[in-house]
Amino acid sequence: MCLFGGTFDPPHNAHFIIAEAIRESLDLNKIIFIPAYIPPHKQVASKISSIEHRLQMLKLCVSKNEHFDISTIEIDRGGISYTIDTIRAFKKLYNFSSKELHFLVGSDSLKYFKKWRDWEAILNEAQVIVARRPRFEKSDIDSDLIEKVIFLNLPRIEISSTEIRERALERQMMSFYLPEDVKDYIEKNNLYPQKSLHV
Repeated sequence: MCLFGGTFDPPHNAHFIIAEAIRESLDLNKIIFIPAYIPPHKQVASKISSIEHRLQMLKLCVSKNEHFDISTIEIDRGGISYTIDTIRAFKKLYNFSSKELHFLVGSDSLKYFKKWRDWEAILNEAQVIVARRPRFEKSDIDSDLIEKVIFLNLPRIEISSTEIRERALERQMMSFYLPEDVKDYIEKNNLYPQKSLHV
């Protein structure tokens, strides 16, 4: 099992392509998407869409892959969503060893990993998998951290939720970035500051 946490505002094609690539590479049965209730790095709630919308967008996509699932563990817990709390809760729930549970981080997040709560404990409690983002260089990361994570050869896709929100604001094309159901949901609920999305 691999835990895939994030804000998912919105979830996009790169999220699902990378998740499936990890599942195949590690021969895993499940990838668990975990939407953060309040991400530690985005504590101003007004800057992100409501958890109800973010969760619903994930459900539209995850339901189409039998190997994907969603956990509301951080939503149910409430408050700021700290990774170490989630990992420990999953280990207890499923009686996993540290080697049986994987946790995905993007290489951009790895640069700030040592600022995460109990970052050393995270490395001990799960196998941390790193998805390389474009322009990532290992030389940017402390060597002691590099040695404790696993890098996989995953698709390197230049799509980010931030870019998609900016494209929505400027009414630029969205079709190749988002699952169609998510694009339609954004338009129907007017999630980002625009009247309609151009395709």
